[in-house]
Amino acid sequence: MERPRRRWYLLFGVLAALVGTAVGHLIAAVLRPDSSPILVVGSTVIDLTPTPLKEWAIRTFESDGFSLGPVDFAARNYDKTVLVGSVFVGVLALAGLAGLLARRRLTHGAALLAGLVAVPLVTALTRPDPAVIDVVPSLGAAVAGVGALVLLVRAAAPAPEPAEVTGTTSRRRLMLVSGGLLGLAVVAGGAGRWLIGYRSRPEDVVLPRPAAGEAAPPLPRGLEARVDGVSPLQVPNSDFYRVDTRLDTPVVNSEDWSLTIDGDVREKVRLDFDELLAMPMVERDITLTCVSNSVGGAYVGGARWLGVPLTDVLDLAGVGTKADQILSTDFDGMTISTPLAVATDGRDALVAVGMNGSPLPREHGFPVRLVIPGLYGFISATKWLTRLTLTTYAAEEAYWTRRGWATDAPIKPSARIDTPRALAELDAGEVIVGGVAWAQNDDGVGRIEVQVDGGPWQRAKLGPDLGSNAWRQWYYAWEALPGRHLLKARVVAADGDVQTAVRAEPFPSGSSGIHSVTVEVRRNGG
Repeated sequence: MERPRRRWYLLFGVLAALVGTAVGHLIAAVLRPDSSPILVVGSTVIDLTPTPLKEWAIRTFESDGFSLGPVDFAARNYDKTVLVGSVFVGVLALAGLAGLLARRRLTHGAALLAGLVAVPLVTALTRPDPAVIDVVPSLGAAVAGVGALVLLVRAAAPAPEPAEVTGTTSRRRLMLVSGGLLGLAVVAGGAGRWLIGYRSRPEDVVLPRPAAGEAAPPLPRGLEARVDGVSPLQVPNSDFYRVDTRLDTPVVNSEDWSLTIDGDVREKVRLDFDELLAMPMVERDITLTCVSNSVGGAYVGGARWLGVPLTDVLDLAGVGTKADQILSTDFDGMTISTPLAVATDGRDALVAVGMNGSPLPREHGFPVRLVIPGLYGFISATKWLTRLTLTTYAAEEAYWTRRGWATDAPIKPSARIDTPRALAELDAGEVIVGGVAWAQNDDGVGRIEVQVDGGPWQRAKLGPDLGSNAWRQWYYAWEALPGRHLLKARVVAADGDVQTAVRAEPFPSGSSGIHSVTVEVRRNGG
């Protein structure tokens, strides 16, 4: 059999990379899912990406989750999928080059393929609190990938015997080797995916009931029951938005979890999960908002949270006199800073263990997270929480602080139009305009006003009130005439502050401006 053409060697390199990636992913699934080579590189790319580019990616790959109604409320963002896909495509392109090099000299191709794996290996060693176990998947990927390339190149090598005798046998050998390696990639990749899904299944945890008098009242009937398109009063866990720097769903087990309170404290304290659950619990309706949420965006949601008041946890250690920030750390070393004075000013800041009547979902921070109303999540909502350090801003910089984001970022009052959708075509007559609004730092929502085509602001009707920390549903009955119309909505807080019309981007302290949608009204029957 003659030596295959160049394109076959390109495919050899790609197939070898697929084998290595799949084997590395399977090893990571067994040891530690987030140590998968592709995820390690992807996480580093996130850390190194400039803030403006991150914000562009979030805006560009976010789909309008609430446009299909309450069932599909969640923001279906694809920025992380695109990131992982881009990294993977880049790896395959270089692997194809490694295959071409192997056509001339096997050692050169193998060296390039091994060099690709060296990137996640070195990256894993430079992560916060690195462990030997973190590099095992990358080493496994290197061995499997280089081994696959060697097998393919040797199987494709011309036989020394006469071609008429050995040609068919050599081709069969190459096809068997190629098919076997492709099967290995499929099986290993599928097994890794299944195992990660199995390990990520919800943990069977029984949560305590709130302390006497600390349970939230029964959830009232929201407007979503009679106004199509309005976001639900309480967003289901499966639909709640998710924005974080993780490319995977972390698996943190409650049996292994602990919370350390240290720094400027009277004494260092360590709590395990059972000890935290034994503390008096409270239940609160709190709306969370991501600082990356653009005007009218979907990165906001209301939920009912169960947890221990943050001040009760801090009191166990005794806060000193020098600290001005709480530096919270997750299981993997990610840090978030919260102004101490704000977090302890009497607001319902929680060390939360439950969400909407269930234990926290893994993607939302199981087993424990922070929930602090009135502050954007990047300074208040640490998921997979393991440490609270009382310190100063001068001494410690958190992840987002080092990237230029604000250190004190109260959530800005805002109203969002959920229905009708932008560019919707409507029939003339009564049209219900509706949505949600929040004003957590201004004593809650006072009223909602709607404007049509620059006319006077008209008062909308409000839905149930869950308190100043929760969003408020609203609707306005509009008599729509044929033509194109511009609808706007704004919130007037309970303390009288009117939502600003000044436009601001999310960076560095949250977006602002009036949400508006343009609709087309047609004549009835037209």
